[in-house]
Amino acid sequence: MNPSSPHTPSSTPPAPPIVIRPAATVILLRDGPGGLEVFMVKRHSQSDVLGGAYVFPGGKVDAADALIDPAQLDQSPQRLHQQLCESDIDAGTAVAIHVAAIREAFEECGVLLAHDLTPKDAKAVAAAAAQGTPFNALLAQFALRLDTRQLRPWSRWITPERSLAIVGKRFDTRFFITTVPPGQHARHDAHEAVDSVWLRPREAVEQYWAGAIGMAPPQVMSLVHLAGHADVASVLREADARPPCVVRPHIFEAGGCRATAYPGDELHPERERVMPGPLRLLLRDGRLEPPGGFDAFWR
Repeated sequence: MNPSSPHTPSSTPPAPPIVIRPAATVILLRDGPGGLEVFMVKRHSQSDVLGGAYVFPGGKVDAADALIDPAQLDQSPQRLHQQLCESDIDAGTAVAIHVAAIREAFEECGVLLAHDLTPKDAKAVAAAAAQGTPFNALLAQFALRLDTRQLRPWSRWITPERSLAIVGKRFDTRFFITTVPPGQHARHDAHEAVDSVWLRPREAVEQYWAGAIGMAPPQVMSLVHLAGHADVASVLREADARPPCVVRPHIFEAGGCRATAYPGDELHPERERVMPGPLRLLLRDGRLEPPGGFDAFWR
């Protein structure tokens, strides 16, 4: 048969690979009456990424994040690149990731990491943002320098193919640790996020286990990690003492359900453990579970 004949059976071409988009997330911490607390926002149910779930403020890196005036940064692009400990990106990308983290925290929960920002100025900046002024223009209008020194790189999560939580999208997300500047208050934007709460890390996992809140694997595992710290100072000491852990979850099938393995698990191609907590999670009836049950989160 002529290979060019219209009657030649055709095979379905493979789907193109999903582009991995850079993103940034900010884990806001504070010391509460019962110990370390973490700020979380609830995504709008119509959000195309983790709709209805409780997450840390964050989002994808925008093109404008790389166009910031260097005078609006308190550290050089080279220094921001160095502290991410990523040889596979350049300094310009490192700048964009840091700017995205600060911008997303401002847009989603009203917290702006900027030098010499008084409570009065913060209200004026928020009012200008509400009128639609782009973030970079806000910085120029109010002559602000971003306080990137308050961002401590904590971890890097790369969405796997066939993710347990996100369908059709992949992200390379850098998680940063910081605290809310004096005089500012974290609150959800009532647009992308419809609720917000401060919770102790273990308390958040307990609420997830009970079905009171929804979360994705990076949030669950990050909270388990943070639950090992008594206060903000302890978390900051760890962040300053090590490079960000890199997590590339490995998806597999186990016992009739989907599951994910983390570095150090026997099924993961990377055999060195990079973070505390269980080395695998099973997805059963919509809930992520360690093979040993709830107690296995803390062993």
